[in-house]
Amino acid sequence: MHQADAPTGPGAVPSDATGTEDTLELRLTEELLALLGDGPAVTAAEADPSALVGDPGAWRPVVTPTGPFQLVTVEPGRDLAVISRWMNDPAVAAFWELAGPEQVTAEHLRRQLAGDGRSVPCLGLLGGKPMSYWELYRADLDPLARHYPARPHDMGLHLLIGGVGNRGRGIGTVLLRAVSDLVLDNRPLCGRVVAEPDLRNTPSVSAFLSAGFRFCAEVDLPDKQAALMVRDRAHRDRL
Repeated sequence: MHQADAPTGPGAVPSDATGTEDTLELRLTEELLALLGDGPAVTAAEADPSALVGDPGAWRPVVTPTGPFQLVTVEPGRDLAVISRWMNDPAVAAFWELAGPEQVTAEHLRRQLAGDGRSVPCLGLLGGKPMSYWELYRADLDPLARHYPARPHDMGLHLLIGGVGNRGRGIGTVLLRAVSDLVLDNRPLCGRVVAEPDLRNTPSVSAFLSAGFRFCAEVDLPDKQAALMVRDRAHRDRL
């Protein structure tokens, strides 16, 4: 799962024999300072938490080969029971590690919904029915960025297919392509979408590959050995 010091200041260089100085002031963006660990909270997030990831619930629905699909931002009062039920499916719990009473899932959601907007939990509705859980997050501002050559505005995603009947039929591939397209369409500064499924989760890795992601590297994360998957904006129509 996923869950981000450089000094700044003037540097003076003598420019001539009279002792005058040309001063070069280095400034780091607040997002980079946040990533490096000692910067202030992201100002944009303080003013508008949706500035980092956007508002997936406001993105237009899309037509897919499996039916109309849309994302809605999670509302715990409405969605907690179904998400917790999915998390207690043994096939899901093996990788998400959120099995247990509803409070376990509730706390996982609370940390995102009460955070600074770097990660947004969503339900995926297919034909109007909840059938998947998604987390869209700023990968360049996530601890994941310590483990790969992150670029500004990289977006990441996690996916959980809920009902057993929706697994093993290629739906994951269809939805991964649809959601990564939605990210690229709605986040113009994002040049690529990344993901880090557990390397042991062969069906998940295969779904990413079929959805136009490429395998970049094996990544040692604190809780798993992951496959770093990337879908580039520049190549989205070729894969």
